[in-house]
Amino acid sequence: MHISRNVNPLHISVCLLAAISLLSACSLETAPQQDAPKSTVEAPGELNRDQTQGTLTSWEPINTNLFTIVNNMAETPFGKQLEKDTGIKVKYMHPADGQAKEQFNLLIASNHLPDVIEYDWNSAYPGGPEKAMADQVIIPLNDWIDKKAPNLKKLLQSNKELDKMIKTDSGKYYIFPMVRPDNGLVFRGPMIRKDWLDELGLTVPTTIDEWYTVLKAFKEHKGASAPLTAMYSNELMIQDAFIGAYRTANRYYIDDQGKVKYGPIDPQFKEALTLLRTWYAEGLIDKDFALNNDSKALDNRMLSDSSGATVYLVSGGMGRWMETGRKKNPQFQLVGAPYPTLKKGERAFIGQRDFQYAPVGSKAISAAATNPELAVQWLDYAFSEQGSQLFNFGIKGESYEVINGVPQYTDKMSRSGKYNFQQMISQYTKPNGPFLGDGRKSFNAFPEQEETIRIWEQTDAAKHVMPLFLTPTIEESKEMAKLNTAITSFKEEMFLKFITGVEPLDRFDDYTRRIQEMGVDKVTRIYQDAWDRYNKR
Repeated sequence: MHISRNVNPLHISVCLLAAISLLSACSLETAPQQDAPKSTVEAPGELNRDQTQGTLTSWEPINTNLFTIVNNMAETPFGKQLEKDTGIKVKYMHPADGQAKEQFNLLIASNHLPDVIEYDWNSAYPGGPEKAMADQVIIPLNDWIDKKAPNLKKLLQSNKELDKMIKTDSGKYYIFPMVRPDNGLVFRGPMIRKDWLDELGLTVPTTIDEWYTVLKAFKEHKGASAPLTAMYSNELMIQDAFIGAYRTANRYYIDDQGKVKYGPIDPQFKEALTLLRTWYAEGLIDKDFALNNDSKALDNRMLSDSSGATVYLVSGGMGRWMETGRKKNPQFQLVGAPYPTLKKGERAFIGQRDFQYAPVGSKAISAAATNPELAVQWLDYAFSEQGSQLFNFGIKGESYEVINGVPQYTDKMSRSGKYNFQQMISQYTKPNGPFLGDGRKSFNAFPEQEETIRIWEQTDAAKHVMPLFLTPTIEESKEMAKLNTAITSFKEEMFLKFITGVEPLDRFDDYTRRIQEMGVDKVTRIYQDAWDRYNKR
């Protein structure tokens, strides 16, 4: 099989990574840091509407189910109710779907910052939160939380592990956190067309060999042009499915001895690349996977019968596709598949599992905020009892009712006729963001989704996923920023080349040697030190 060396997805990836690196290096000039508050809150947990009149600007991603309906969260029932409850008008700025990272870098480089920014300040900002505060891009929140955020303060006092997660090693709070409930930590993993499996007399695959048999059958007997597909956003987003079968990861991870490792240079990573290369050569993996940089591309693959398997979200993927797919084909069925292993009965080494604190959905207050007190009070509302109900369930009497003391979504959410359940929920709640998630909340409309989560939970991810909220020192962060950008760019360039056959796997040793020369051992040591410090907080 001949593969041209001019692989479009590769050039796209390399150019994109180069652009991100360039933007990340831009100098920053922002407004001076705001003074800390001097007064205390008189009515803990409640908003004083006379003191919260005003306008804020907030940069935040928009839910993928929502952007097909409206362009701005202010137009939704949720946005209108939040304004009504708080008395604060918010002008929302939303990055385009699939372009959040690129547009975040452009925003930071622009020197024109909104009052509030929802993003992952730990991994997205060069140098992390300590550097962002030192650069006066965002402000420390210790005094603000202590004196003007009674709801978050109460939560942190009652949850010491969460308190430990959302501050730096120096003790600085820097965000209002997205807090997941215990039953909301696993939400992404492998899924597969069960109706196809039944038709072909096959069972849900659990091992790498079984996956090969299934994907080959999908291609030969179902005419799937891309039996296995996935999104691509600076890397193949399969959450270490398939790669994890070789007891490694496509990122930094923690091994069985508690030591930080860089998976892409593990000897066994070559075996994972060999597998993916073989599948790609045989047409079992989407040939255009590097172009699938938004959810629309994935929708098209999964709903057009081009693909029969992917790694994606249980609600925003499986639930949405089931609801849409069954309108055309009543037999359409997706089920979760276990994270695959090499041997039958093995427990998966790693998979997707979040921590209680989710950096990616948390909000920081920028140093450019003209009224940080207003921003603090607005953000703290989400942690009040009333605010939590709105963020988790929406508007009482419209999107939910309380039955026997338990909030339950109304028929309006599931029987709209115009929009599916996920789209309706996204208009009335905020599926991700800085608030306390309620374990009673479920966006799952199908029993397959509930079973899927139980399947995906059966991994050792809790032992091996490295937290995204570690906070290296400013000096460590500078060195990491200098080294990691080049390492990540080169790793991803070679990952694509190895899989597509542009580079032979015989060059794997040269590739690992190059990454070591680029300083990966220094980065690993910094992460190890940060991990050790975190464990001592």
